[in-house]
Amino acid sequence: MKIFLSVLFLLFTSALSAEVVKSIKFNGMVHISESVALRMLGFDKGDDIDIKMVDKSIKTFFKQGYFNDIWTEFDNGNLEYYFKEKAIISKVEIKGYKENEDDFKSQVVQLKKGTLYDEKKIEAAKQRIIEAIAQDGKMDSVVEVETTYLENGSIQITFLINEGEEIIIDSLQYSGVYGLDSDDFDDVIANKEHQFMGWFWGRNDGKMHLRDLQYDNLRIRDFYMQHGYLDAKVNEPFVRVNFDSYKADMSYQITEGEQYTISKVSIHQEKKVVEDEKIEELLTLKPNEIFNIKTFRDDSEKIKTLIADQSYAFVQVVPDLKKNKKDKTVEVVFLIKPGNKVKIRNVTIAGNSRTLDRVVRRELYLGPGDMYSLTDLKDSRNAIGRLGYFDSTTIEEKRVDNQTMDLIVKVKEAPTGNVQIGGGYGSYGGLLISIGVSDRNIWGSGINVGLKAEKSQTSKNFSFNLSNPRLNDSDFSGNFSIFHSAYDYNDYSVTTDGATVGVGHKFSRYITGYLGYGYSENKYTFASDFNRSAYPTYYFEAYAKSGITVSLNWDSTDDYYLPRNGFILSQSFEKTGIGADADYLKSRTNFSIYQGLDEWIGFDAIFRYKARFYNILDNGNVPLAEKFYMGGIGSVRGYESYSLSPTVEDTTVTDGFRRIGGTQTFSNSLEVSFPVVPAAKMRLVTYIDWGFIADNISETTLLSNNISRAGYGAGIEWFSPVGPIQLMFANAISPKEKDKTQKFEFTMGQRF
Repeated sequence: MKIFLSVLFLLFTSALSAEVVKSIKFNGMVHISESVALRMLGFDKGDDIDIKMVDKSIKTFFKQGYFNDIWTEFDNGNLEYYFKEKAIISKVEIKGYKENEDDFKSQVVQLKKGTLYDEKKIEAAKQRIIEAIAQDGKMDSVVEVETTYLENGSIQITFLINEGEEIIIDSLQYSGVYGLDSDDFDDVIANKEHQFMGWFWGRNDGKMHLRDLQYDNLRIRDFYMQHGYLDAKVNEPFVRVNFDSYKADMSYQITEGEQYTISKVSIHQEKKVVEDEKIEELLTLKPNEIFNIKTFRDDSEKIKTLIADQSYAFVQVVPDLKKNKKDKTVEVVFLIKPGNKVKIRNVTIAGNSRTLDRVVRRELYLGPGDMYSLTDLKDSRNAIGRLGYFDSTTIEEKRVDNQTMDLIVKVKEAPTGNVQIGGGYGSYGGLLISIGVSDRNIWGSGINVGLKAEKSQTSKNFSFNLSNPRLNDSDFSGNFSIFHSAYDYNDYSVTTDGATVGVGHKFSRYITGYLGYGYSENKYTFASDFNRSAYPTYYFEAYAKSGITVSLNWDSTDDYYLPRNGFILSQSFEKTGIGADADYLKSRTNFSIYQGLDEWIGFDAIFRYKARFYNILDNGNVPLAEKFYMGGIGSVRGYESYSLSPTVEDTTVTDGFRRIGGTQTFSNSLEVSFPVVPAAKMRLVTYIDWGFIADNISETTLLSNNISRAGYGAGIEWFSPVGPIQLMFANAISPKEKDKTQKFEFTMGQRF
């Protein structure tokens, strides 16, 4: 810092008394306006000043943090300040560690484009980076800073990071463990002992996670309390690190105490809101059972929800445990402080830069003037998530006073539309050329519009669809579509031209119904050597289909594309034969359940179970293209799409048989989805599928009328810039000799 006080001393050597300021000027000042600078001086034109006052003003300016240098000149009553401002940071780069992660830059580095260069802030950023790497279990990391002055006078900051070595937990010991099995602690702690082949999935790699080290002893204590050990004490771990080998030994000292049984469960309400009996019906904790702290918390949350649904938004459930150490029993007491009833004053929508406010508001079950309900709040958040228009949704409760609150609905827009002109390679259809325009939320209105044309080696599709999930913001929905398709199945091809129209209604928060009508013209083409006389006449005759579809759907999931909670159950019936050739009754049942596992295993894994059962109830005139086929994504992966089917003997083809479809099919799958690259919204999914397909109405001699197959594999789920994509790698389990297996396939636009 350069402050030329010597100039001032020379000016004032002739007289140490104060002099009058005639004028004040500022040179080189950008970040502070002249009017603000004058107020900061502490004096003004016409005042008497001395060297101490000028010195104090310079220090005041330096405290603002904008300047590298300040000096003054004083001549014949004219005071001039000269400023040399700090350079502006125009670019921040990271090399060697999390180079492309914006969250790391904003949360750890904390140096934004446009901020002033400051050595102290740079040094603080270095320390935060080192600490962040240490939290990943790596020691002796080195961070260097490279500054580059650009032509425009700004500075580029580059952090050169050399990650340290990972600490591996070579030994983990517990002392004082008698009532529980210490091996069970691995289910709750983050820092675990290295196991043989620790790199293999499901094995412990032994890497130390410093950010979790301070919590692991608390997790072990909580595990004890889940088994009734209310007096358990778990000391912080003692860690010894060998910095030559970067291996560590850890040990815990544990005092278990005694196991407690519940003697009584008591409920005390400061103000009677609901009957105690109604609360008791919710509780899982029962007398004479071993106490469980997790169940205790769950019961507290159930009570809070019950009371909050009566509009007591600020209810407090104060738990108390009255231990009797002599009898080793505990009385569980829930003290309920309901507070006052709360009314919603305002509801504000924020973050919807594209979607109209009314599209969000019509999904809310709470509005201005409504009494508060916790269940309504949770259901509103889930309903917005099911739209599929937003990446994230939160509803903040802003307390106004003891009887009033505001709700702030914060959403983050997600891409809902895309324009595709290009090509690719499909796993079933081969080379694919696609031109399409679609938007599930066009102009932010909530209306879904799509126009698409596709051509591959095995298919050709042209379609236009228009649907509105909320006609005139009501509970009614409507849809219309026209289409042309040509599919080359494994054993024949079918061309279809048709249209559909329908109307739906939302009966409750989770239940919707639909009634639609569809008409199509269908015709077959087959190879010249195809022997049509071997099959019933109606199988391969051109036909018209006219039918009504009615369906009922239950959906309580919390998100459209990536649900973590809730289930979906749908049932539909399609009846054809209304003035057209095809005449049958189809039933389609689908079920899916989703459960996030974060609460139990500590990271964002998701368990899914999906099942479908399709059946032709009325065995009338069922063309071959209207029957069911199995295989591929949506049924049993590891087999080609539509390749699993009952077959009939046909000596005119190489295989000696042809697939004729089934009248009943069931398939189900178990899946677990894991985060892989959260910043890129990419996940890994593992799965196992099983299903069967059968035919009961064939008039020919079946070679197979009941087929059962299974497959397993893994895949990538990716929220790409053009929509959700699934890349699936599969293996068939015990395939038969002539089965058509498939190792890879993908889909785009489907919910996971």
